[in-house]
Amino acid sequence: MNILKNFSVQGKHHKSIITDLYFNTTSVKKPLVIFCHGYKGYKDWGAFDLMSSNFLKANMAFLKFNFSHNGGTPNQPIDFPDLEAFGNNNYTKELDDLECIINWVCSRKEFKNEIDTNNIILVGHSRGGAIALIKAAEDSRIKKLITWAAVCDLNRTMFNESGELEQWKEDGVFYVLNGRTKQKMPHYIQFYYNFITNKKRLCVENAAKEIIIPHLIIHGDKDPSVPFLHAKNLHKWNSSSQLIVVPGSNHVFGASQPWTSSKLPEDFRVVVDKTIAFITNC
Repeated sequence: MNILKNFSVQGKHHKSIITDLYFNTTSVKKPLVIFCHGYKGYKDWGAFDLMSSNFLKANMAFLKFNFSHNGGTPNQPIDFPDLEAFGNNNYTKELDDLECIINWVCSRKEFKNEIDTNNIILVGHSRGGAIALIKAAEDSRIKKLITWAAVCDLNRTMFNESGELEQWKEDGVFYVLNGRTKQKMPHYIQFYYNFITNKKRLCVENAAKEIIIPHLIIHGDKDPSVPFLHAKNLHKWNSSSQLIVVPGSNHVFGASQPWTSSKLPEDFRVVVDKTIAFITNC
């Protein structure tokens, strides 16, 4: 078994992409699952470490990473010590980070007997699901896509009230309180302008309609953060996709930060099991 933790992959935007890679040494090429975390997320959140072992048991290689501007650092990849980086994050930087990760894996000769770079699967949670979906529509190297509690509209994070948007433009920043860490997390106005400049590329609906690879959508029907309607829309836009409802489940499928149990929460276990079955059987 190989577990490579907290190594750096060089990104395009002067920040390292802190990465974990898991695989069993068998000299047989295995599918590669790349996991994308969501907004105010990171690769070690909650039960994400624990879930990695499930993919290992299914004889898949598993890679998870922190987006370069998620607020983590090489020395402290958990939580948000670098709020300046967080405030300068945007959607196209996350798409660039994901491309860097895919390019990095595909270029590493030391993994050529263990990882099948012709069989790359993207899994994304929440906002990371939208990023994974857009990248899957753009990149022919992606062979399957699984989205967990994914947003169907990246514009949903923008202010809808013109007065609020004008205030953001005037101030250059607005803050969101992180209820767990109590940090005031900045969002600089560059985020808005980046979205407007790249609005066509960042349209999840258009990307979903272009998906021709197998796509599994998993969503809890009691999600208070990203309503179940988002899953319905994604499924509607790609009629060949599969939709799995997790009855009564919330946005993180029963997990929390920190997660101290040695077992996955039941809803999360269902999500992981359904994901592995989809990768194996489709």
